[in-house]
This record gives sequence, C-alpha cells and structure tokens, in this order.
Amino acid sequence: TNQTKGELADAEVSANTAALADYIATARAAATPPDVLERARLHVLDTVAAIVSGSRLRAGVLGTSYARSMAGAPRCTVIGSDFLTTPVDAALANGLMAHADETDDSHLGGRFHPGCGIVPAALASAEMSACNGLSLLKAVALGYDIGTRFNLSLGPRKLYAGGHSTHSVGPLFGGAAAAAALLGFNAEQVRYVLSYCAQQASGVQCWSRDNQHVEKAFDFGGMPARIAMSAACLVQAGFVGVADSFAGDNNFFTAFSQDPRPEALTHELGQRFEIRAATIKKWCVGSPIQGAIDAVTLLMARDGLRADDVASVTIELPDDRCRLVDNRLMPNINVQHLVALTLVDGGLTFASSHEHQRMGDARILALRQKIALVPNPELSTALPARQVILTVQTTAGKTLRERTYAVKGTPDNPMDRAEVLAKAADLILPVLGENQGRALLAALIAIDQYDNAGATLRPLLMRSS
Repeated sequence: TNQTKGELADAEVSANTAALADYIATARAAATPPDVLERARLHVLDTVAAIVSGSRLRAGVLGTSYARSMAGAPRCTVIGSDFLTTPVDAALANGLMAHADETDDSHLGGRFHPGCGIVPAALASAEMSACNGLSLLKAVALGYDIGTRFNLSLGPRKLYAGGHSTHSVGPLFGGAAAAAALLGFNAEQVRYVLSYCAQQASGVQCWSRDNQHVEKAFDFGGMPARIAMSAACLVQAGFVGVADSFAGDNNFFTAFSQDPRPEALTHELGQRFEIRAATIKKWCVGSPIQGAIDAVTLLMARDGLRADDVASVTIELPDDRCRLVDNRLMPNINVQHLVALTLVDGGLTFASSHEHQRMGDARILALRQKIALVPNPELSTALPARQVILTVQTTAGKTLRERTYAVKGTPDNPMDRAEVLAKAADLILPVLGENQGRALLAALIAIDQYDNAGATLRPLLMRSS
C-alpha cells in the first residue's frame, strides 16, 4: 500500500520476459529430447577438452595464475590446477582456457562461441549445487538456447556492424541461464540474474586485433563466464533488481540494439534446440580455415597431392571472413600457413598447428609464396555456410579443385561420438596423462549417470600438486 505509482510500474513484467524466466526456471524438470542430451554431452566433452589443453597455453596460464593470486574461498575447480577458488574466479579462469586458442565450438547463426562461456559457468554451478549429471546436460543445452536467442534478439548483423561483440553477449546470457537453472532459482530470481547481466553486458570488436589470443580469450570465454557467475552469486546472496530489464523505459534493447527483436527471446523455446545447430571443430584452428583443411586433406588422400607437387594454390573464402585469417601472426588463425603446413607435414595436428616456430620453416615459407587467398562474395551467401574452394595447379600441369560444401563438424556434416572422443583424447591425454585422461573421458561420456556431477569430475580435472 505504500508503493508509489513508479514502483508499481517497475514491478510489471512483460509477457515475453515472464515466459523466458519461467522457461529457465523450469528447464531442469522439463523433458529434453535424447538427441539434444547427446549433443550436450559431446559439447561438454569438447569444451572440457579445450579447457584442459588451454590450461597450458598463455591465456590459460595467466588465468590460472590470476585465480591463484586472488586466494578465494575454495569452492570450485580451476581445471588443470591443484587448487579451488570462488565460483566467479573459477569460471573466469576456465573460460579463458576454453578459448585460449581456436579449439572450442561455435554457432554460426548466433555468431558466437557458446561452449567457452556457458560450460565453465555450468561446471561452477554444478559444483555449487551438487546437481546430478543429467541436470548439467540440460543446463548446458538451455544455455545454448538462451545465448543464441539473446544474440538473435539484438539483430546480430547490425550489432556486429556497430562494433559490439556478439561473442561476448551470447555466452554471458547463456551461462547465466545455465547457472540460474542449476542453482534452482525461481522465475523472479531468474529475472534478477538476467537484469544483472544486462547491466554488465559488454564486448567490443577490437578483439580481432589481439595477436596474443589473451584478450580474445577473455572476451569470448572468461568475461562472459565471470559475469554470469557474478550475477548468479549476487542473486543467491539475496540481491534483488529490476523486475524486467527487457521492456519499459530505458531497457536493454533500447541501449544496445538498432534492430531489436525481443520476440526472438522466446520464439520456439522448447521446440528449436540451438545446440543442434552448433559446430564442433574437427581442426583446432580458426573457423574460416576449417573448410580449407578439409579440402586440402581430401586432395592429399584422393589425388596423392604432396608439397613438392604444388605449382600454385588458390584459396577462395567468403569475402567477409578473409581478413580474419589472412597472413595472421598466430599460426592457428593463418590460413596460408596452415595449408602449407598441412602439405609439408602430410597432415595437421593440434601440436603442429600451434607451433609458432614452424612459421619460420623454410619449406613452409616457400610454399606460402605459392598460395593466393581470394575473397569470393558468392561464398558469403552460399548455403551451407563457410564453404571454401581450393584450386591447385600442379607441377605436372594438372588442375585439382575441391569445394567444401559442408565443413566437417557443422550440423550438415557433424562429428559423431567416436570422432569427438578422438579429438578430446588428443587434447587431454598429453596434459593429464593416459590414466587420468582416459578416466576423465569415460566420466564425461557417462556424466548423466552420476548423482553429483561436480564431485565426480573434480578429481579428474585437477592435477596433483
């Protein structure tokens, strides 16, 4: 009775926001299609593998060192380390590791890398809540649904064109949704979590100029996971907030978007599962390069192509993707280097694609001089997306041409469980060793069979001091 008219107005919640919050709050109890759970299982496996391998890369080492220096309350696992820390710092460090290079998954329609922000937040929340493995898988699938829809609701092309980074927004809201579901928040608490995320949402595309893959790891994985867990922990501590940050005066959409589509937040929720549209990379390199490696390895297998056979190579990429991979200083996002490396070595591995010293290899440098990168506007609109055309003129006068239509790992040509396991083993075993690594792989594949996912995974994710 003492509320003012303004306070009553603030308590109003739009139907769209109410439906979104209700969906997140009830996601753990809802039925999830078996194929969606299987995709969630594979994306958790793939992201954990990226985190483990990333724990030894520069961004991961820095993230671990930072988290250790904070000496936070020992509640959640810093993967690949020998200590625990706060949920917020654990999510930050694990998110940095997850995108410490170009190993993690992606979602083309949403224009972001979902796993590197969503899975670290979900893992920290699973430890906090002592939830079962099935709930963890459901929360991860939920995160992909919500993260993608937030990007779509902002009009991703115009948002991107305006300088904001969809790579920071999507995983933030996806990670927050996963955390809210696992922590058992009701619809009102979910709305508060989303409001605290709206206040902290950020990301600027200057990440594309980061040649060290440290700030980029922060922008794509570490920052969104950290903010998601910060928002969730605030609400768990009793913080309240704006009832609806996505409607009314001065809302999230009026601040962020020139092409707002708030109805996209709830469109086909429970019917269209976005994890089905996500990509798990076969090759641990930049996404625009995937099709080129598919093509060159096929020519090597089918036509016996070798480095000494090459007179010239032309790589045609979508014209809006070329600059991202054109003669970059980092080996794993340099398309000319990686195609030359693959030809010289007779294949591509995680280790070889990350060896900076190989960029000075005389044979590779000589072959790179024969490689031309050509922007192709037709490929920018071709479907399936990320197509690549590779043409090789041989020293024998032959023309070899291969067009990658459906890149391996994309929804049109997905990797199966055995293929994802093989990739994960290649990333995990060199870091954790054969015995611990194999045990971790087995636990991740069977995670829905465990009553306490966090307690099961913790000893397998840590290293002895």
